Amino acid sequence: MSEARTDGREEIDSSAAGGGDVDDLGGDVEAVDDRIALEDPVQLRAAVEAIMFVVESPVSSAQLASALQRPEPEVQAALASLGSAYEERAGGVELREIAGGWRIYTRPELSAAVEAFLLDGQRSKLSQAALETLAVIAYRQPVTRARISAIRGVNVDGVIRTLASRGLVVEVGSDPETGGGLYRTTEAFLEKMGLQSLVELPSLAPLLPELDALDSDEL
Repeated sequence: MSEARTDGREEIDSSAAGGGDVDDLGGDVEAVDDRIALEDPVQLRAAVEAIMFVVESPVSSAQLASALQRPEPEVQAALASLGSAYEERAGGVELREIAGGWRIYTRPELSAAVEAFLLDGQRSKLSQAALETLAVIAYRQPVTRARISAIRGVNVDGVIRTLASRGLVVEVGSDPETGGGLYRTTEAFLEKMGLQSLVELPSLAPLLPELDALDSDEL
């Protein structure tokens, strides 16, 4: 009798440990585990918070519920809990319901600090190298990074990254011949320059009196 009971336990243990039948489920097991994890209110709130940090516009509780595959009342409870946690922590951000959805915003009372930081970044001047590179892009756009480097005679990778981070230039596809990325100026560039369009850029002719004598490939 004792031996029979031992065999039975071995069969049960083997099944519970995940024998061949469990292996056959493959990715389904992971999917089930993900759903189970979000049944925990703490995990659900964490998932909602993560989404709040990546959305570019307010997102509704219905959208969140659909994405997370949880009942909307649970998501609404998670949003309320998250908002309360921010209030209790008295940190730099808060959760607001606006325009039919939810999004994380900086606290209004800290607007002066945020504005000071942003304005300080706007006041920082571009280097001479950045200005020269920006001028080449403005007058030759769309233009590849290699072409800009050839015109200026130096590597411009770092400078272009700086201009892109300032929102002054943007990549707009690739050159069909070389495959290199093409760059052009942005609306922010026009705004900073006080221009309505690129047509209003000043002519280079007065600055380059021998322009007609130069081969276009050298410009």
